[in-house]
Amino acid sequence: MFDFPHGRAVLTYGTFDGLGPAQSDLLRQLSRLGTELIVGCSTDAFARSKGQTPIMPYADRRRLLESCRFVSRVIAEDDWNQKRTDIVNYDVCVFAMGSDWTGRFDDLGDVTEVRYITQPARALAPRQRRTG
Repeated sequence: MFDFPHGRAVLTYGTFDGLGPAQSDLLRQLSRLGTELIVGCSTDAFARSKGQTPIMPYADRRRLLESCRFVSRVIAEDDWNQKRTDIVNYDVCVFAMGSDWTGRFDDLGDVTEVRYITQPARALAPRQRRTG
């Protein structure tokens, strides 16, 4: 459906507070979908607007992600509506989120391939899990 001659950039977003083995496994899985993994890390203000209170400040979470060998680039996530612009600006061919977001970003399917990745519950920090 989409033709990406310059490589396959993959984009995902999250708060990534307390990056552990399960989240590292998720990032490894996402990195295998393309040639570059771009991670949008929620800023402190945006995390608070989502009802989250990160233990680690944004700068530390960003540094942790940048040190992960599966991550090519980290960008700030500070708005729900930036995803479409980021997809276009970074030539993203796959937008991937955890399966707990299934259906939430289907509207982006007109500009990129949207995938929802099944992940174990332990991949989400307890304060990030959604119920219902």
